[in-house]
Amino acid sequence: MIWQQAWFWAAAGVVLAALEMVTPGFYLLGLGFGALVVALLVWIGLLGASLPWMIFVMALGALAAWLALRRWAGVWRNEPKIWDRDINED
Repeated sequence: MIWQQAWFWAAAGVVLAALEMVTPGFYLLGLGFGALVVALLVWIGLLGASLPWMIFVMALGALAAWLALRRWAGVWRNEPKIWDRDINED
């Protein structure tokens, strides 16, 4: 099947990451990262041909990426970002 190929998951990851440019919130970027993790694991032979396991690994990779991006972007518990200084203060 086509989903057993690493290039399929890599292409899906790149497409999802590219679609992130038109959506807010790091949702598709996380899914793209998860697909790239699956592509890497299939390519090096650690992930077999089981589609449920591939989807599970993709979901775990997406969750980890989403949490990391939320931490990096500074948004937590839906709090608004507070700016301490203005661009015109210099």
